[in-house]
Parts: sequence; C-alpha cells; structure tokens
Amino acid sequence: MSLHAPVPPSSGVGDVDARCRWLAQRFDAVRSRSAALAAPISAEDAMVQSMEDASPSKWHLAHTTWFFERFVLADGGPYTPFDPAWDYLFNSYYQSAGPMHARPQRGVLSRPTLAQVSDYRDAIETRMRARLQRGDLDTRLLDIVELGLQHEQQHQELLLTDIKHAFFSNPLHPAYRDDLPHAGGSTAALSWIARQESIFKVGHAAWPGDAGFAYDNESPRHRVLVPAHALASRPVSNAEFLAFIEDGGYRTAGAWLSAGWDAVRARGWTRPLYWNEACEAEFTLGGWRALDPQAPVCHLSYYEANAFARWAGARLPTEFEWEQAAASLPVDGNFVDSGRLHPSAPANASTGLQQMFGDVWEWTSSAYTAYPGYRPWPGTLGEYNGKFMDAQWVLRGGSCATSADHVRASYRNFFPSDARWQFAGLRLAKDSA
Repeated sequence: MSLHAPVPPSSGVGDVDARCRWLAQRFDAVRSRSAALAAPISAEDAMVQSMEDASPSKWHLAHTTWFFERFVLADGGPYTPFDPAWDYLFNSYYQSAGPMHARPQRGVLSRPTLAQVSDYRDAIETRMRARLQRGDLDTRLLDIVELGLQHEQQHQELLLTDIKHAFFSNPLHPAYRDDLPHAGGSTAALSWIARQESIFKVGHAAWPGDAGFAYDNESPRHRVLVPAHALASRPVSNAEFLAFIEDGGYRTAGAWLSAGWDAVRARGWTRPLYWNEACEAEFTLGGWRALDPQAPVCHLSYYEANAFARWAGARLPTEFEWEQAAASLPVDGNFVDSGRLHPSAPANASTGLQQMFGDVWEWTSSAYTAYPGYRPWPGTLGEYNGKFMDAQWVLRGGSCATSADHVRASYRNFFPSDARWQFAGLRLAKDSA
C-alpha cells in the first residue's frame, strides 16, 4: 500500500518531527474519546449485534485498533502482532488484506473478551506512541496515521448509533446514559433561501496534498452547473413530519417511490424509527423522552425523506446545491462534542441558513457515484470508499454523533435507501422559476 504525497498542512506544521508531535497529541485525543464513549457500555452490552448493518461496540473498539496495527505498525520491517488470529477477526472489508470474519456474525464473538480488547487497545496505543515519539514514521505512514484517526472518528459515530439500536431492540429499553442534557430551543418559521443559476466548484483537492484532509470520494474538485433553486432555511422538524403522518403519509402510496412503498408495507413502517406508537415520545441515547416538536426529525430512511419532500410539494436538494450553500458557512453546530447526543432545536432562532452542520445528516437526491476523474487511493486503502459506489445516496452535514473536526462542506456520507438507524433527516429544496 502506498500513499506518496507531500505533508498535508492540516497538522499546521511543515516538518516530519513536528508533525509526529502534532499527530501524537491528536492520536491521544481521538483514542481517549473512543474510550469515553465506550465507558457506559458493559461487557454484555459490548458484544450485542442487533442487526446485520450494525456491529458490536467491542468490535468497533478492536477494529479501529487493528487498523493502526495492520497499516502502520506492521508496515515495513519485522513486527510481532499482538495476536495473529485477530487479523482475521477484526478486518472489516479489505479483501486485499486477507480473509475476514463475516460481518453478520460479529455478534457471536464472545471471545476475545472486552477486557482483552481493552488490553489490545492499550498495547497498540503504547506501540503507536513510541513510534510517534521516536519520529521514525515517514511521510507516507504519517498520512496513514491521520487516515486512521479519521476512520476511528467514523466508528465513534457508529458505536453510538449501533448501541442505540441495540438498546431499542431490548424490551427493557435501557438508556446508554441517563445523565444526558435535555436541550431546548425554538425553531424559526421555515423560509426559503434562493440562489440563481451558477457554475460552482465542488469537492476537495486530492489528499494527501496542500488543502487538508479529505476522503478520496470528495475529489477531484471540479465545476458543476447548479440551476436556480431555493433551499429551506432549516431541517424539517418533528412537528412537520408528524403532520405528514397525520395526513396519511404512511397509509397512501401517492408520495412514495415504488420500492419505498414496498418497504412500508413489508416492514410495517408507520412512523420514524424510535418514535412510539402514539408519536408522542422517542427513544434516545438517554432513554425514552417526550418528542420535541421543534427539533429536527431524524432516523429517516431515504425513502421516508423523499416521500415527505414530495408530500410537501418540494424535493430533496442535490448534493451540489447543499455544498454550495454550506461552503461559505463555518462548521458550527450540535456535534458529539456538545454532549447532547441528540438533535435539538437551536438555542436562538435566526434568519438565513440554519443547522447546516450537526444535528442530523441530510439526505440529498444525489446518487453516491464517482466524481469525474475520480481515482481511489492506491493499494489496500483504495477499498475504503470507491467500491461502495453502488445503490446508495449521499448525505451531507454531520450529526449530533459526529465530531466537529471530522466534517467539512465537501464531506460525502452515504447509505442505502432503507437505512434508518443513523441520525438522518432532511432539508427541503425546490426549483426556482
């Protein structure tokens, strides 16, 4: 595996020794957050896999550690693995890295124990810190360290969404934490922000490079024609989605894509995931709470988001419309850093575009495909994104479970049409005359 490129300036330093010191600090911060997020989870909780799309907390903790061991520590000279058998257990989908345990069967891994996984994390962290302190990682390996930290931040979010689904699937509906703050706010009336037709540069400069970190699916940066349109000033609220339900949204086929309506009937969908039958409460990482009518609606599939938009006489924005609107805005919002771990209405209603970042990932109408001229990273890590460009849709903006320093306007998340367990909502768009 090779990533040959100059040092990314995201470190804020220009030489290898200084970059090692900066990455050592970032490594400690990211790994500490993973440990903090996992702290409320018991050993019994940590091996639960409530569906094939989710993974046990213990697996997330081990896999993110395996990434550093496999792609940094084991790269190059002689290396003694922590446990050779774990290379099979904790590989995720890197076919060129060797065989792997089947994803749907991760929940049967009662061994290694959570304590052994914790020991694994401690051991690999010690080895990584030693390498960073010695400064004997070349530029290529430092790039992989940064990628590994970004990768771990993705799994931090998955750890939260996956344990939420696991606890919801438990008839006792336990809370992940019972001390999460209740965030209140007021939602401003929805308004429309119009833009004229324009040519806009989307995407990010290829990484590694001189413009900071970005995944390969965000490049190359290129020009697109963005037709005249208008975006809603804020995401759709719980109250607005409830009106869709009360108007028979889940009982009539008119607003639904054909496959979406099939999913509604086959799976018995009558409301967003985690809402109770009366649509008065929702299950959160803090347990059951009264539904906040002004907070952004979340845990919607693409099918539900699309159906609501059509019912509302609007549509979902394209990812280019979304990025154009977000490009000039600061990355500021309700992220995992706030500690709320749930979408909330803003503390102060304001005018203009609101909540573009944080709270909920926003579905777009753009299929997850390659940008013109896209090239995956070389080697094994080229499997990271490109091979998933099939039957998925792009989401933008981050969520209440995303780290604030992990997202940017060009960030492209992606999920299939029926995925509901992520913190996903929507913002409306419409064509301009």
